[in-house]
Amino acid sequence: MSIFNTSPKACIHYEVDDFTDPWGQPETVLLIHGNAESHLAWYGWIPHLARCFRVVRPDTRGHGESTPMPRDFPWTLDIIIDDFIGVMDMLGINRFHVVGAKLGGTIARAFAARRADRVLTLTVIGAPPPFRKDAAARVPAWTEEFEREGLNNWAQRGQKARLGSNFPAEGAEWWTSFMARMPVSSQIGWISTIACADIRADIPRIKCPTLVITTEQSGLSSVEETRAWQEQIENSRLLVLPGDSYHVAVTGAERCAKATLEFIEQRGTHDIR
Repeated sequence: MSIFNTSPKACIHYEVDDFTDPWGQPETVLLIHGNAESHLAWYGWIPHLARCFRVVRPDTRGHGESTPMPRDFPWTLDIIIDDFIGVMDMLGINRFHVVGAKLGGTIARAFAARRADRVLTLTVIGAPPPFRKDAAARVPAWTEEFEREGLNNWAQRGQKARLGSNFPAEGAEWWTSFMARMPVSSQIGWISTIACADIRADIPRIKCPTLVITTEQSGLSSVEETRAWQEQIENSRLLVLPGDSYHVAVTGAERCAKATLEFIEQRGTHDIR
């Protein structure tokens, strides 16, 4: 188990996958998962990415095998970004490619804007708009539900929108169980802060080459809404895939991973360290 001890005090668990030629000097890709997930969410990506890149998959604090956070933890995007910077510093990796899915895409966009010195390219998959106007109003109801019954019903109720109408039922059951593992205290703090984050000012500050991936009928954000913020990023492009899931990093893992590989090869720099 690989652990980074960060501050405010937490142990950040991470995995490194590297199946590149042992005599090479591979570039590194940092994968940032979404809400109520962990490094395991990227299972469909590793066979494609890890042959070409060193892949770092941390569990965001409060998630997976990282330290659970108390309900009143003062979450900020900068704290999470600093956690990831600490992991990469410990690994001796100066510059790297960043890939984020769902709310991991919110973190990733802020990361690219605020720490441009570290980010070579940015890929954002199935992410919410830079500001979700309705999110804060839903927090009290979510909080009450999580306190009363945990995360299982919430996760199950949202799987059709997350995973779309064509995802297998047994897969949706696995995802429900997977997401329901997140500690309730972590989730309550997360939804009232990170899920409500306003990164509108960060979007035009992103200068690295950027790929945005969504689906034709995403229930999280329409193609037009996605294009509206994507076009504010210089040197960016939008890839729209068929389907009605918004967690397309899972439902279209192979297509998204291959598109990301092609994008990095075509648009990325080659500053390894």
